[in-house]
Amino acid sequence: MKVYIKYKPFFLGLIVFFLISCTESQNQPKRYPFIYSDGIMGTSFTIKATYLPETIPKDRLKKQIKQRLDELNGQLSTYQSQSALSLFNKSRETNWQSVSLSLLTVLNEAQRVSQLTGGAFDVTVGKLVNLWGFGVDPMNFTAPDEQQLAAVLSTTGYQHLSIQRKTKQIKKDIPTLYLDLSAIAKGYAVDEIGLLLEAHGLNDYMVEIGGEIRLKGQNIKGGGWNIALEKPIIEKRAIEKVISLTDISIATSGDYRNYFESEGVRYAHSIDPRTGRSIVHQLASVTILDKSTMTADALATAMMVLGHDIGYKLAQKHQIAALFIIKTADGFQEKSTDAFTHFFKGKL
Repeated sequence: MKVYIKYKPFFLGLIVFFLISCTESQNQPKRYPFIYSDGIMGTSFTIKATYLPETIPKDRLKKQIKQRLDELNGQLSTYQSQSALSLFNKSRETNWQSVSLSLLTVLNEAQRVSQLTGGAFDVTVGKLVNLWGFGVDPMNFTAPDEQQLAAVLSTTGYQHLSIQRKTKQIKKDIPTLYLDLSAIAKGYAVDEIGLLLEAHGLNDYMVEIGGEIRLKGQNIKGGGWNIALEKPIIEKRAIEKVISLTDISIATSGDYRNYFESEGVRYAHSIDPRTGRSIVHQLASVTILDKSTMTADALATAMMVLGHDIGYKLAQKHQIAALFIIKTADGFQEKSTDAFTHFFKGKL
């Protein structure tokens, strides 16, 4: 008997944030002068700006935002067959290939995080994700056997991707190397829209795409932005805690909503690129704060793979602001790094 619960947005990173209106919606006499919600990359986005000068027409700003998101989708998507990323994946050439600045930027940061985490983050993991049924390929909900794992593992590894930043070129030394930016590109898109808003002089905003969030300035009431962290349970959506943030980005990864069960064994969507296997540990979710949404996105995935013990030690060592929610016999335990606690000045 097989039982599954599975959400499959364009960008695979699990969405464990949901925006809370909280103090911003209850009995609220004011309305944000700019709110834009729509779909992109197989998921949804919401953008709010506290102030919007009369010189900036709403429709024109929305058009520019959508245009930029479409451009990024055309560069970074594995779901669009003619995207720059998909064309690179289809190519069997091992020579240098020119890429856009956006693709280069994302891949460069991906490689940095891969090295930092000892391969716990790896954008070449896509074939393994597909093998387990969590990617763009048809879902099979069957755990692969040893032979299948070994075959796919032999064609993965971030070390097989090379980058030349000066010439904006990349190459692979394995012809079938397959890149999947699910766990980092969404965060990059959030950053890019934030920069677009700032270029128009908007410095009080929230940008959220599929759960990855960038916050700047103040909300409509002149305070920080209230964000709810979801309790890592599958029965219903519930709030673990509400935090007030500004001038920071936030991303979360977890294993409690995107998984399948087969023959009595539960397999989470988070795949360890080093072993090719679904992760098995007590970490339910991890939240990362960083100035870059792209970096927070990637680190959240990496920490989820590493687990609360190794992940916490690595985060502490590198002063990463991280909140780990760990499954225990009595429920859940929170464990935050010094950098995370310091960000809130001891108010958590």
